[in-house]
Amino acid sequence: MAECSLANGTTKSRSSNKTPPTKDGVTAAELFLDEGLTYNDFLILPGYIGFAAEEVDLTSKLTRNISLKAPLVSSPMDTVTESSMAIVMALCGGIGIIHHNCTPEFQSNEVRKVKKYEQGFILDPVVMGLDNTVADVFSAKARNGFSGIPITENGHMGGKLLGIVTARDIDFLSRDQYNVKLSEVMTPRELLTVASSGIKLKEANDMLQKSKKGKLPIVNEKDELVSLISRTDLKKHREFPLASKDERKQLLVGAAIGTRDDDKERLEMLVNAGVDVVVLDSSQGNSIYQIRMIKHIKQNFPDLQVVGGNVVTTSQAKTLIEAGVDALRVGMGSGSICITQEVMAVGRPQGTAVYNVAAFASGAGVPVIADGGISSVGHITKALALGASSVMMGSMLAGTTEAPGEYFFSDGVRLKKYRGMGSLDAMETNKSSASRYFSESDKLKVAQGVSGSIVDKGSIHKFVPYLIAGIQHGCQDIGAKSTESLRDMMYDGDLRFEKRTVSAQVEGGVHSLHSFEKRLY
Repeated sequence: MAECSLANGTTKSRSSNKTPPTKDGVTAAELFLDEGLTYNDFLILPGYIGFAAEEVDLTSKLTRNISLKAPLVSSPMDTVTESSMAIVMALCGGIGIIHHNCTPEFQSNEVRKVKKYEQGFILDPVVMGLDNTVADVFSAKARNGFSGIPITENGHMGGKLLGIVTARDIDFLSRDQYNVKLSEVMTPRELLTVASSGIKLKEANDMLQKSKKGKLPIVNEKDELVSLISRTDLKKHREFPLASKDERKQLLVGAAIGTRDDDKERLEMLVNAGVDVVVLDSSQGNSIYQIRMIKHIKQNFPDLQVVGGNVVTTSQAKTLIEAGVDALRVGMGSGSICITQEVMAVGRPQGTAVYNVAAFASGAGVPVIADGGISSVGHITKALALGASSVMMGSMLAGTTEAPGEYFFSDGVRLKKYRGMGSLDAMETNKSSASRYFSESDKLKVAQGVSGSIVDKGSIHKFVPYLIAGIQHGCQDIGAKSTESLRDMMYDGDLRFEKRTVSAQVEGGVHSLHSFEKRLY
């Protein structure tokens, strides 16, 4: 026993064998016991580093049947995701969800652009006949982004191959030559390098590389066109080893739809365009409309993956899981341009929402997409550590080169427009945005979002690799060699957390400087 002297001259015994704490911090279950917390309200305590950051495996489930090599999803917003964004997101290992604040024809065509962008064996290439004109090729290039088009006897896939038209055949033609028939400008069959059907993809790729041609037609024993391989796809495959692809080697892409009856026609067009996953886009997913749409999809398109949401409670999640969703989108009012919590008085702090819904959904094997509240790469790591399988981003990706819209300058700063789908601006553009907030028939619309602008971030080609590297370094500091082990550590109680006071948050940011420049990559 140790003794200490008191002010009155007496002494008091003090135990010297008090057991020190064996673990720092608290478990996730203890952290979220009775409070609503955002990502900024806590930190993850560091673990042991026994591996390099680049060894961290970020492979995660997007849905029950779709996995991504990078757990990153671009939000279905009309200032964030169209085909350009979706293509680069997929090339970098994530996926883009095409917004539906547009006509069904426009949306399905954006999906089609992504699916045709990079492929192995192209089973449904654009094909033309001898009577088509140069103008038809330029029109096809404007729609699909390429101009290498096989020419067959009947102008369709399966017809006898007669030749091919590429950019080098038509690039130097003047506009008054656009009515020239393809039979006069095409490279004829006898000058083409072709492969026989049944050839393996690797053999076909080797053949294409040796031929130094741009396209390799695949024909059957009757010399009928059965598929096509593109040289540019080989180059893309080498440059993007993480690319998200389906079993046909096409890029993965998702699309958002509403939950009204007229969305069923939109759904069918998206399926015909090759969409891999649909996101039921609603601010409050626990509704009879969403349940009916889930059942409709599962009955008519049983192989199509469906993401339900948005939800923030276990009771909401339970309803949609029982209806048959393949993943849940979690978040309500936490986005930077969202004012749902302020206007509607409903929602939940994002950290608490992600942890509780993910813990519940994991029992049913349903992955969770953390949607909203992400403003740094550290927030992504925190969301994954709370049980999310992937993270959906809006403002993080807005302002990039691939985001829809034109740049403009304000006070010398290069900006791009960014708006919430619940803003009056978005709801007045197309009724699909209004239906997301159950407001399409309202005479007086109540805004649940705002319009604003975002500083130019450059290209996704640079930004997404930065995010991936940041997550890997975060996992390394934690001691998790994969996103799966990160979640296991959290549920086993080995991952420790600690709350942050307001002063701790100030301390954790840049402070005590006269001025600084914050360059992230």
